Amino acid sequence: MTAARYIAIEGPLRVGKSSLAQALAERIHARTVLDTERNPFLEEFYKGAPGAGFRAQMWFLLERYRQLSESKLDTSHTPIVADYLFEKDKLFAYLNLTDEEVSIYDLYYQHFKERIATPDLVIYLKATPEVLKERIARKAVPSESKIAMSYLQEAVRAYDHFFAHYKAADVLVVDTTKVDFVHNRKDLEELLQELSRPVHGTQYFLPLSS
Repeated sequence: MTAARYIAIEGPLRVGKSSLAQALAERIHARTVLDTERNPFLEEFYKGAPGAGFRAQMWFLLERYRQLSESKLDTSHTPIVADYLFEKDKLFAYLNLTDEEVSIYDLYYQHFKERIATPDLVIYLKATPEVLKERIARKAVPSESKIAMSYLQEAVRAYDHFFAHYKAADVLVVDTTKVDFVHNRKDLEELLQELSRPVHGTQYFLPLSS
């Protein structure tokens, strides 16, 4: 099994991060750190309320820092699987905030980032905007029904750009378009087999069963 002690799983909304984090943690006997969806400003942000993006982003930044700080990532003897990468917070800040808001946000982000451990491995889950839209519809979270296809397209482009330049940790890129790690045991087994081998730099993986 993977020698990574701290694994972060990333990707756009409804790509399957939390489901994979929980399934993977169960198999490797790891603790999970799961991103919260209970942001009190998220619904008004999806509705386009003025200033809601800044309030939502600052709330996420503070909550994610609290979670990861309390998890003691750099001293834990138990492996940890998180369903987010701390640096992704900045990705959405640049996507959603004005230049003035970003300048304020950045002061807090840089302060917190220096105090957060870097993962040993990042698993980047990819899917097309069309597939994400279908999964959002199946999940049927009322506030998410207002998310436009154009926003998903921007998010996918932003993620691809981010990971094209990300060098802080090894990255395994997984195309999830036809993959189901929760309901298809073969997909999960193939991923676990892939993780039993060292990942160097950025590598790509697609389960044969898909």
